[in-house]
Amino acid sequence: MEKGLVIVESPAKAKTIQKYLGKGFTVEASLGHVKDLPKSTLGVDVDNDFETEYIVIPGKEKVVARLKKLALGMDTIYLAPDPDREGEAIAAHLAEELGDGAKKKKKKKSKKDAEPEPQRIRRVTFNEITQRAVREAFEHPRDIDQNLVDAQQARRVLDRLVGYQVSPLLWDKVRRGLSAGRVQTVALRLIVEREREIKAFEKKEYWTIDANLAGPKPPAFDARFLGKGDEKIEVTNGEDAEKIRVALENANWLVRTVDRKERRRNATPPFTTSKLQQDSSRKLRFSVKRTMMIAQRLYEGVELGEEGLVGLITYMRTDSVRVSNDALAEVREYIKSQYGDQYLPEAPNAYKEKKAAQAAHEAIRPTSAMRHPDQVKQYLKEDEFKVYKLIWQRFVASQITPAVFDQTTVDIDAKSAAETFWFRVTGSVLKFDGFLKVYEESKEGKDEEDEELKHKLPPLEPGQKLTLKALKPEQHFTEPPPRYNEASLVKELEERGIGRPSTYSAILSTIQERQYVQKLGGKFTPTEIGLVVTDLLVENFPDIFDIQYTARLEEELDEIEEGKETWTGALAGFYKKFEKDLRYASKHMENIKRMEKPTDEKCER
Repeated sequence: MEKGLVIVESPAKAKTIQKYLGKGFTVEASLGHVKDLPKSTLGVDVDNDFETEYIVIPGKEKVVARLKKLALGMDTIYLAPDPDREGEAIAAHLAEELGDGAKKKKKKKSKKDAEPEPQRIRRVTFNEITQRAVREAFEHPRDIDQNLVDAQQARRVLDRLVGYQVSPLLWDKVRRGLSAGRVQTVALRLIVEREREIKAFEKKEYWTIDANLAGPKPPAFDARFLGKGDEKIEVTNGEDAEKIRVALENANWLVRTVDRKERRRNATPPFTTSKLQQDSSRKLRFSVKRTMMIAQRLYEGVELGEEGLVGLITYMRTDSVRVSNDALAEVREYIKSQYGDQYLPEAPNAYKEKKAAQAAHEAIRPTSAMRHPDQVKQYLKEDEFKVYKLIWQRFVASQITPAVFDQTTVDIDAKSAAETFWFRVTGSVLKFDGFLKVYEESKEGKDEEDEELKHKLPPLEPGQKLTLKALKPEQHFTEPPPRYNEASLVKELEERGIGRPSTYSAILSTIQERQYVQKLGGKFTPTEIGLVVTDLLVENFPDIFDIQYTARLEEELDEIEEGKETWTGALAGFYKKFEKDLRYASKHMENIKRMEKPTDEKCER
């Protein structure tokens, strides 16, 4: 019988996969990365085509020795870390350590070779840890994808160059122990710029005038002042509001027009990483880090009584909204049986991908739509249940028909002796709930359009007389843009193309751990050191910490993954800019240390 060694990252994943593969396979965990650039030196030779020096991570020697020992008696070694760049890099490092990784790579030069010798080290990937997916993956093992490895290596080297060459400048000029990060500095920059917008904001006064009106039939409703005749007018002070109020006291109120139309609201696509983080933050009040830890557990496998260990969701680091055909067929069957034909679209709902590179990935979804959250509730911790339920609802809703509203917009004339004032009210009635039966997306702040649609309107026709019950003038002031919270910062990073699914959580953790920002009432505010560091870095490294440039680098990493660019070529382009900035900064960066003034305060330590 053939013997295989399977290596994954985590013990939980190892346990679940062992159950599916059964005898003949030994499944072990590498406990994450086994090799990295050394801590004590740069580890990158910038003069020699960015040659890297990877070493076994201190403390991982025992793990590597154990895996080598296990590998000796095996026919095949299957490397099964996660299905992304990070996982591919772990697999490549394991292959190097376990023997024939390096030799095999050099052998691949000639395409004319006849039958290649069977390889002992193979790569397997699966998007979900279920029996079907795991077995299928082992039937189709492949070589390590060097493009993915190169893309990860390029990111690692970029981050290393910035971290190890900019941080010493900060130690020198500001204080020891500070650090600069290529992506987190840009995230910090967004928070700092927002803080300055808030400080510079000048509020403006404006007034609303609402009329509480009644038609021939109940209920009464509020209409809002828009202007005079057909011209919209903004009311900017109390005097003008009072003049309008006085003029309206003896006006005649008539319905001008009634516009009825049907409005459809389409379902939202299934979760990508950033959308899961945003929704979990808004609906469950979970931090991005907590959400990802819970999702990791659901992905790697949960004990479900009789069923044993089961991976409940697909891989949770993705920016794709694609769904496999099997999953689509299953969820459509579920919708038809549970909700009926009117909830099932004729063809599956399709969503547009942001870019082709991620086509191999899938959206985050339950591994089986048939596994209703209530069925597994007893086996899950409370927070696991909440996250699973969110993912399940969003996925099922994504394949349901649109919600249908009847929307009515009523324009109203208030005719006084001298002029006609224009008011409007919009009402909306849900005619068919569609996907809203299962799930409603959370909104950032209040969605104004939805707010004004809450009115229930009586039946109204053009020319009908209305009775004024009360006038409500109200003073308001414009608000500054809000500070970022975790959800809105992830949204901003994603929209600007900064970072990728696997990095959002780390970016948010790092800027807090470094004490560059603090959270006040769930919102990020920069600390004094955060402001100082941002200003110094943005001023002295205009190229590297530029928002557009950072986004462009992410695209280059994607191009390396697709084989359209070499990783050394991308780094050479970056390093040219970086070296120029570095030379400038070492001469011109302001010395903050010298500006510090001693105080009389004694430190109690």
